[in-house]
Amino acid sequence: MQAKRSKYDTNPLDPDVVRRTEEVWGQEDGAPRTEELQGATRRVNQNNVESPRSNIYSEAPTRRYDAASLDSSYPSVFVPPTYSPPPAPYQPPVPQYQYQVNQPPTSRTVEGLGVPEKWAIVLPYTPYVGTVVSIIELIVAPRKEIRVRAHAAQGLALHIAIIAIQMLFGGLSLVTGSSAGGTIFKLAAFIFLIISMIRVGKGETHRIAPLAEPAQWLNAHIGPRK
Repeated sequence: MQAKRSKYDTNPLDPDVVRRTEEVWGQEDGAPRTEELQGATRRVNQNNVESPRSNIYSEAPTRRYDAASLDSSYPSVFVPPTYSPPPAPYQPPVPQYQYQVNQPPTSRTVEGLGVPEKWAIVLPYTPYVGTVVSIIELIVAPRKEIRVRAHAAQGLALHIAIIAIQMLFGGLSLVTGSSAGGTIFKLAAFIFLIISMIRVGKGETHRIAPLAEPAQWLNAHIGPRK
């Protein structure tokens, strides 16, 4: 007969669980029981276990030979690291005939033109004929003649600007009936071209800022013949 339980009996275990377990495992039939071990525990192969612990660096990862020693103190986060300087960029050798600032032109013969350098950089600023000379130099002179091509491109841009402004004054003279403005501009342009020839012949820096971009475009798009 099952024992009567009260509402306060909250033990969920079956009271016969121990007896049923022994019946299943055969403990009541005289089967051998598990041997109980007594005494203190001991380590197995203590020397082999402790050998890695005796040297904390034996299992360390591979390190560079030029790195800091493991025995050194950890670097402070407030100290910036040191880096080796970057390699210097490659600079090709500059030929002696290339453009040099504030140096008078030489008597060296320009390749492709067959004229001295001092004449090759002055002729593009010549009034009336400078336009044709500039185009010829840009077509014939190789790109390594940097100084000659730079003055040729600037001289061509200058003559194109002068021609455009003269055409503008010509149109205004037709409307107003007066050509005084165009005459004054022609005289001023002639004087400016003569001054440009003198400055360039002396080796002085002569750069016309408003014409820098047009001159660069002309130098890039009018290349030497093949």
